[in-house]
Amino acid sequence: MSSFAKSKLKAARDAIGKKRYEQAHEAAAQVLEYEPDNYTAHVFLGLALLELGEHEKSEQLYRKAIQLKDDQVLAWQGVAKLYEQTHRWDDLADTLEHIMQIFAKNDDATKCAETLQKFMDIRRQHGTRREVIQALFLYLPDSSLYPVLSSLPPPDATNPTSTTIFPTQSAIYDSLAVYEELISLTERDEEMFIKSEFDKRRTRLGGPKPEQLRKDIGIEVWYSSKLPVLYNDILNHPSTSDELRRATESKLIRYKQQLFLALPSTDPEKRQLGMQLDEMVHGIVTIGIPDEFAWCMWFEGRDSDTVEGLGLAYLKQFIELFPTSTLVRMLIGYFAYSKAPYGDEGPTEELAFVVDSDPYGIILDAFSVLPDSLLANMITARVHLQELEYTDAIKVAESGLELIRRYESNTARELREVRKAFHIILATSFVHLFPPKHHPRALYFLNDILKQDPTNVDGLMGKGYVFQYAEKWEEAEVLFAQAAKQLPDDMDKGVEAKEESAWCLSRMHADAGVDALKEVFETLKDIDDRDIDKARCLWRIGRCYWDIGGESREEAFKYFITSLKHNREYAPAYTSLGIYYSEHASPSDPTRASKCFQKAFELDAREAEAARRLAEGFADEREWDLVEVVARRTIDGEGGMGAGMERDGATSGKYLPKNAWAWKALGVVELIKRNYAESIKAFQVALRADVDDQLSWLRLGEAYSKAGRHVAALRALGRAHELQPDDWMCTYFIGEVQRQTGRLAEALTSFQSILDIRPTEAGVLLSVAQTHLDLARHERLTGFVARAEQSFISCVDVMLVAIRENPGYRGVAWKIAADALFELSVITVFADENNVRAAVTVVSELIQDQSSARLAGLFKFTALSQDDPVTGLNVLEAAVAAYDYRITVGSSDEAALPSSLYDLAVALHEWNLKQPSGTTRQASEAASSFLIQALQKEPGNDRFWVALGDLHFAQKPKLSQHAYIKAIEVDNKNVVAWTKIGLLYLYHNDIALATQAFTKAQTLDPDHTLAWIGQALIATANGHEVDARTLLEHVVSMTADVPMADLQFALRALAAVNDSNTVCAPTIDRILPAFFILGRYFQRCPADACGLHIFGLICEHLGKLEQGVEYINRAITLLEAAYEEKEDPMVERQFVIAHTNIARLRFGLQDYEGSLASFEIALGLLPEDAERESQILRVQAQYGSGLASFKMGDLQAAMTAFQAALESAADDRVLRGQVTILLAQTMWAIRTPEFRESAKGLLLDCITSDPENLMAINTLAGMGILTEDDGLVDAALSEILSLPVEQRHELDPRRDVTYLLVQHYLGLGDYDRATKIAQKALHVEPSNLQMRREVASLLLKQGERDAASAILASVAPNQNIAEEKTTLALSALAQPICIQSQRRAQKAIMLEPGRLQNWQTLAYVRAQEAL
Repeated sequence: MSSFAKSKLKAARDAIGKKRYEQAHEAAAQVLEYEPDNYTAHVFLGLALLELGEHEKSEQLYRKAIQLKDDQVLAWQGVAKLYEQTHRWDDLADTLEHIMQIFAKNDDATKCAETLQKFMDIRRQHGTRREVIQALFLYLPDSSLYPVLSSLPPPDATNPTSTTIFPTQSAIYDSLAVYEELISLTERDEEMFIKSEFDKRRTRLGGPKPEQLRKDIGIEVWYSSKLPVLYNDILNHPSTSDELRRATESKLIRYKQQLFLALPSTDPEKRQLGMQLDEMVHGIVTIGIPDEFAWCMWFEGRDSDTVEGLGLAYLKQFIELFPTSTLVRMLIGYFAYSKAPYGDEGPTEELAFVVDSDPYGIILDAFSVLPDSLLANMITARVHLQELEYTDAIKVAESGLELIRRYESNTARELREVRKAFHIILATSFVHLFPPKHHPRALYFLNDILKQDPTNVDGLMGKGYVFQYAEKWEEAEVLFAQAAKQLPDDMDKGVEAKEESAWCLSRMHADAGVDALKEVFETLKDIDDRDIDKARCLWRIGRCYWDIGGESREEAFKYFITSLKHNREYAPAYTSLGIYYSEHASPSDPTRASKCFQKAFELDAREAEAARRLAEGFADEREWDLVEVVARRTIDGEGGMGAGMERDGATSGKYLPKNAWAWKALGVVELIKRNYAESIKAFQVALRADVDDQLSWLRLGEAYSKAGRHVAALRALGRAHELQPDDWMCTYFIGEVQRQTGRLAEALTSFQSILDIRPTEAGVLLSVAQTHLDLARHERLTGFVARAEQSFISCVDVMLVAIRENPGYRGVAWKIAADALFELSVITVFADENNVRAAVTVVSELIQDQSSARLAGLFKFTALSQDDPVTGLNVLEAAVAAYDYRITVGSSDEAALPSSLYDLAVALHEWNLKQPSGTTRQASEAASSFLIQALQKEPGNDRFWVALGDLHFAQKPKLSQHAYIKAIEVDNKNVVAWTKIGLLYLYHNDIALATQAFTKAQTLDPDHTLAWIGQALIATANGHEVDARTLLEHVVSMTADVPMADLQFALRALAAVNDSNTVCAPTIDRILPAFFILGRYFQRCPADACGLHIFGLICEHLGKLEQGVEYINRAITLLEAAYEEKEDPMVERQFVIAHTNIARLRFGLQDYEGSLASFEIALGLLPEDAERESQILRVQAQYGSGLASFKMGDLQAAMTAFQAALESAADDRVLRGQVTILLAQTMWAIRTPEFRESAKGLLLDCITSDPENLMAINTLAGMGILTEDDGLVDAALSEILSLPVEQRHELDPRRDVTYLLVQHYLGLGDYDRATKIAQKALHVEPSNLQMRREVASLLLKQGERDAASAILASVAPNQNIAEEKTTLALSALAQPICIQSQRRAQKAIMLEPGRLQNWQTLAYVRAQEAL
């Protein structure tokens, strides 16, 4: 180094010492200019820049210095200071690590320790948990710093401030605290890592189950974990206390166990790890270390089938070590329950203190805390079994088996004995839980037990009981005998096995069985507290004597009595005594027998024989409530629907019942109570016991039908019919279901098959009549009025037979007959009057002179004479009389009286509506009175309230509104009430409320027709005719029978077609639906003159003139009859209009004389007044007369009539203009020059007086076109063409002017001029599809196919069907000939096959394609 550099460095050092950093900066910089690699200059310059705040340049210089000499600490310390000031903690930590390594390399222990302490402070304050763990490892012997740090002197605990490195000295000389902190931090870090990884991975698609995912993550962590090494270091540390050593050892066991459980069974390390765990746990248990977790692991891993098999000494030691443990409380409770000592010294005072409460309760309380303990599950299951709580024992044992499965899966070790113990508990519970329902499941476990241990007493006895219930006595006796041999001196199971073996023997050989049972009894009588066993044994001996029969039955009686002396609550003995008193005692004692049966059934609901005999006795005495009680208790006694396993929803109800009679009785009771779902379940269970029980199938079908499950009902009833084809009740139920499902013809066939063998069966006759009535209603609804008429009559005829043969059913019969007559009265014209007359006559004969005071003064129902025609009013009067008579004959039936009064009121109201005005007040008051009486008796019937509202609809709106609101309060979903109140509001002009009511009705039932009609009426009231037509169109597409809706739809369709200002679809497409709707209307109302008249006018539009004349002629006949009856001026006016219209139709049929006659009739009836309607009719009739005279050749008369028409038109510009045009057209048709000139003159005068008369302009222009008179065409059209577009379109909505001009130039052969006119019109109105088609057609005629195709293509996607019909054929011609053209032509034919032009188009396209 030169002297210059030395001097400058000295100057820089001095400046830094005096904090003159600018001078230091300058001096150090000068050195670097002279010596660029000077280490000290870089350090001084870096420090100066750091103090001057230029951190980035400072770091660069420090880093340059480090590159020059990385083993020098000065630059590292400088950059560390830089990082500390700039809070770059990670960089600072890395730098400090380098500094520590330099000091360690230089064996400077003190500096290294100071740097390490600073490093630890940085990590603790700003580092993560894992970085702190890594820092702590630097204190341990494995650290690269340890050789240097271990040279530090021991710490002076008495003077910790004597050095700056006391913490490091303490950690080096006593590392136990470091290990403890490392373990704590590592445990927390691994725990948090596992949790975060689980949360991250659990949502991945296709991932493992949560339990397996935790294991997978655990294996990843635990395999590489340092915790086992750290635990061992603590265990081996000389400063570790015993308490810490035990806690650490416990942690190590837990750690190894969780890794052991997580490892798959195929991993070779799992076995080795398991051996390590076993060794550690066994050591803890052997020396009695109080580690509860290890002790529980040891108990859980022991393969013993009993609790005692775990070792009483170990259990005693466990209880003493952990007195507050929940498992200890369970063990103490178990030993107290089983009265067995838990140690060699027997129970202690402490034990007595613990079990002050019920041991069974102690066990259950402890088990609620230990559901995952195998030992707890075994103890609890055993106690449940001893308490005969078989269902709970099964639940706990199944839970224990699941724990075994999990344990074996986790540890790859088998617990055969523990599994066998749970199998024994399950098998025993299934054997004795409502036997024999669970015996198939019990056999599965029993076979497994005996396969593992053929001499197992529980397995042998369990299988013996299964065979015993199956009455396989020989196999059962062998098994019980084997069990008895295993326990020859046992006074519990041994004696039980001997008794059961003797009982099985007695079932095969009664004498030998008696001797064996007596031998058992000799053993039992010397044992205390076995009274129930003694009673059972004595009863069995008595049963053996009973089965021997004869005189032995008296001996049996003695044994039954003796049995009850030992145990007065032994139920089978009472049952046997009851059988003795009822069957063998002389004389028999039914009372005592019944008491015995009752006592037996009270004691034990499983005494099915006693229950059955009790139920039969109660049934004989008509005590049905008691029958139900007995049946329900019997079912409960056999386990109910789920046989004690109701928790298992999938298997409930799968068990065969032992007492099918109880289920059938319960099914009948539930059927009577209308609990159909429960009734169905009961019959289904009964049928599982006997699938061929015809009565159960019959009742099941009845329950299904009443529950609305008709398909299932037909199947069940069909099965019943197969089992007993001659059961007429089954056929009757089948017919009822068929009737309810609308299969009325099949129902009639079923009922008729019963009447063939039982012609006077009242119920069947009533069902037949009701079926005829339902069929008639359906036929009338679907338009088969003649068939409906016949069905109504058939209903009445059947009811008359029922009334004659079964007077007791007259009330119901007259109800059905009156309903049929009431429905029949709706038909106005009968197809078979004689048939109807006969039915009404028979009814009148039956109730003649029977009219009650209720109808006094209203009308007297009399028989029809043979000469009088039968009308709907006659039938309605018969219905009213029948309803009245029904009340008379059924006056004692209070339940039916409200319905009877309602029917009479409705029928009387309907009759009242058909009477002349001014004569109906008394009848209306009577109908109202009947309804009020019905409501007083049944105020909750919404139908009665609706009827009351209908009755006062027009005259008393407030009362009507109140009635409808009451109906809605009774049933707020009553769509009829909502609709009726809407109509009421509409009738009284409250549109807003009416709209709300109709909307509510449509919400409740979108298919309710009257609500839609109401909306249509509202649309009409608001002037929205288009909406009204749309709504009516929807109404007529529905199935409800509302003829007036059909008529209104047809009337509006006709009005829309007649509207000259409407441009829409072709007339035939618009009017054809009305034609079919009116056809349906006349099936219901064939005598409606208005409808016939409209039908005739629609036929005229469709070109069916002959049919139109026929309908209008029928209307004229009806109107004439009506006028003769009432002489109503309105009827007369309708008569005149009908004659005017029929005259026009006859003229179209070239019946000029008939036409003239009708016109003259109309003229003769028209009054001489100035009313506009009369004026129009007169002008039409006069002009029509003139036209008819003209066609007949009487020109003079024709001209006279035409002149009269002009005079009648007077100053009415519109009317006079129309007459003038028609007269001009007639004069033009004469074809003479004079008349043609006169016609032109008339039209010119007409246009002069009425310049906007478009028809006159068009007619005159047409004349000019025909005569090729361009001047006349220009004169006719010039004025309208000069008008603005909007005004011209308003005057000419059908664009006739454009059409005439186009045709004019086409006639002249000027296609270009015609096309230009059409294109101009299309340019003015581009949305006019008709004009677009016209332009395309003109272009096609000129060969401009591409232009035509472009014009049509732009609108094709937006067309409706009507427009598409006329466009497709044209489009096919416009396109280039291809498959698409052919498809369009074919589609046009499909849409309108009757149009010749479509077929011609297809032929042309195919011909062009062939070319």
